[in-house]
Amino acid sequence: MRDAADLPWDYPQPFTLALSPQAHDIDELQHTNNAVYVRWCEQVGWAHSEALGLSVQDYHRLGRAMVIRQAEYDYLLPSLLGDGLLLGTWITASDGKLTMQRRFQLVRPRDGATVLRGRWELVCVDLASGRPRRLPEDFAAIYLPVMVGAQPQP
Repeated sequence: MRDAADLPWDYPQPFTLALSPQAHDIDELQHTNNAVYVRWCEQVGWAHSEALGLSVQDYHRLGRAMVIRQAEYDYLLPSLLGDGLLLGTWITASDGKLTMQRRFQLVRPRDGATVLRGRWELVCVDLASGRPRRLPEDFAAIYLPVMVGAQPQP
């Protein structure tokens, strides 16, 4: 098994979460159900945000949240019961005002294969009205400095 830093990540220095499909994650085709990958992306997204210093409690305190406007997932390979996986995420774009982009890559460390790639287009909204609102200073100060500017590797 390779070290996480040696894996073929699309962008440098991912925030990662180690995962392994359990029996309840496996579908009738005997591989991880696609909906599980979506749930895992949500988990790593929140874990990354919390590691940076913004929790759901902070979102409520500030009255703003980054919400998914569009989500796209490319299911490249199946994963099986017990496979060791590493899910990486990055903030890859922002207009600095309303929107951000978050990317995901699920890698199987034993062979370096990419199982899934995902992309979220996020928009900042006012929690009371649900309408788009400018990124609060706290969001900009925490999220924008960790934004990856590099182009993905082929």
